[in-house]
Amino acid sequence: MRIFIVGGYLRDEYLGITPQDKDYVVVGSSPQELQAKGFTPIGQDFPVFLHPKTKEEYALARTERKTGQGYKGFTFYASPEVTLEQDLLRRDFTMNAMAQEITTDGEIIGPLIDPFGGQRDMSEGVIRHVSDAFNEDPLRILRLARFMAKFIHFEIASSTLEVVGQMVKAGELQFLVPERVWQEISRGLLEARPSRMIDVLVQTQASQTILPSGLEHEKTLQQTKMCLDIGAQQSQDLQIQLAYLLAFIELSALDQWTQERKIPTDVKNFAHLFHQLHQENLRSPRSAQEVLSFFNQADAWRKPERLKKALLAEQVIGNDIQQWQTLLEAALAVDAGTIAKNITTSDGPKIQSAVAASRLQAIAACL
Repeated sequence: MRIFIVGGYLRDEYLGITPQDKDYVVVGSSPQELQAKGFTPIGQDFPVFLHPKTKEEYALARTERKTGQGYKGFTFYASPEVTLEQDLLRRDFTMNAMAQEITTDGEIIGPLIDPFGGQRDMSEGVIRHVSDAFNEDPLRILRLARFMAKFIHFEIASSTLEVVGQMVKAGELQFLVPERVWQEISRGLLEARPSRMIDVLVQTQASQTILPSGLEHEKTLQQTKMCLDIGAQQSQDLQIQLAYLLAFIELSALDQWTQERKIPTDVKNFAHLFHQLHQENLRSPRSAQEVLSFFNQADAWRKPERLKKALLAEQVIGNDIQQWQTLLEAALAVDAGTIAKNITTSDGPKIQSAVAASRLQAIAACL
């Protein structure tokens, strides 16, 4: 039995990036042997085990064969006969298809194994697929787009672009489950330059399946990419980044896309709020009643910090929100509790009406 550290950890070390998670591959072993050594099986689709001490994940070397459509349409084969090179051959990019042998305690004991030229491609700034196995997993298209946002000085090999084009044309992307799409998109939105992820999706025509409608318009696309890159440098906040992605399309398209992609509720709701704020901020003039109605719709009284965050997100991309900040602070300064105490009856509608009137008056005084 031999153990290797593989993939992203070695890639990041080579590129001078602080490595995150470690991936391990076990060659020449079996589930029975690993369990006898104290490893705990956890894999459902293929054999993965937790180390008895570190609790890190160790996968048996495996090959895979395409048996259906989408990223789940695979049959995996793991046995002591599967070699390290066979395991690396099924990986996505050459930069992720390197390995180094380690001891059971994690100490590196062997030279870097790089059968597909990962070091060469990284030195030349190229993202290249490893083998024909790439076109069997459509999720790798999104990972490629995300990597372009992460590794901003890299370009995609022409052969890889050709394969991606074939996959998109074959309709493979439509078989991806929404949660996996969102997982990749959300990670890409927080990379160094998210606009490059968008560029890849547009260039390969994957955007027609993956991105919301409305971004195909050039002006909208350029505005969106600019805001995403600014946000990536300024906030590193997923709620804000999704809001920027959806800010310039129709609200109906925003709602439809976030529902189809099963976006988490808090992220989706913030994007909806920011879209409304952005459109309100572009309108002029406005009345005190319109402002109050917007604050009510934005749930500003229960969730003032969310609206303040949306205002700051608008400011980050260069829009003037001083008046909105003033109006919000004035409305929030109205003491609903004191108003309620001054009304002798416990008539709820009467209290609500009095609070609304005070807020309206406070807003009007600022306009």
